Amino acid sequence: MPFTLTRAAAGQAFRRTARLTERTWLTPNYLRLRLTGAQLRGFTSAGADDHIRLFLPLGSDGPHDGPSRELTPLAWDSAAGWLDLELVVHAGGLASEWAVGAPLASPVAVGGPRGSTLLDGVPDAWFLAGDETAIPAIRRFVTAMPATALGRVLIEVPDQDHEIDLATPPGVRLDWIHRGAGPGHETRALVTALDAIDAGQRPAGAVFGFVAGEQSVVPAGRALLHDRWALPAEQTIVKGYWKRS
Repeated sequence: MPFTLTRAAAGQAFRRTARLTERTWLTPNYLRLRLTGAQLRGFTSAGADDHIRLFLPLGSDGPHDGPSRELTPLAWDSAAGWLDLELVVHAGGLASEWAVGAPLASPVAVGGPRGSTLLDGVPDAWFLAGDETAIPAIRRFVTAMPATALGRVLIEVPDQDHEIDLATPPGVRLDWIHRGAGPGHETRALVTALDAIDAGQRPAGAVFGFVAGEQSVVPAGRALLHDRWALPAEQTIVKGYWKRS
């Protein structure tokens, strides 16, 4: 078997204080933030699907006392003390409102990650699928791919204007799925795409499967990876990152 997934329980349970130092719009609803601070020195994230908690100072709350939201750490420099995060901006989102409106130099606290799922070895093929909330994890998996990697990446966004720059190895096909911009369509296009993939499209060998996004992708992801493709559950990650209200 060329790869295994293992769970590392060690974590960084303490909270690190930092400040918001950069804000970059990548699409009309997708934002990259850079946090900087001496306490981010030594930060690390071993798994591409890791999550940190971003503690948001609201009102009189200090950076360690406010509400929190989970995000995937995208990139960091543990020596220089900075951390990059990306997130989807949407109406009513607590992290969204802070990310868009907080002045630069605003304080914030980072907790975790408290555990990691580690990809040990190299799969024969990769299958990654998600909506835009899964883009940071997909970016990290793509970065881990060797130049000779084979596979497929599916990402659901509203339309072409919401696609991001994502370079994959030549043998990895990237497909953008457009759901339309109207409310209530989130992730349904991705579910339809997953349902349309049959057993005959399974890549050969040991395949790593990752499907994440709105909760409705979980049954569709499991049906494809576990049922039609008969991938062992221990070689896949299928997660609901958020739930439609």
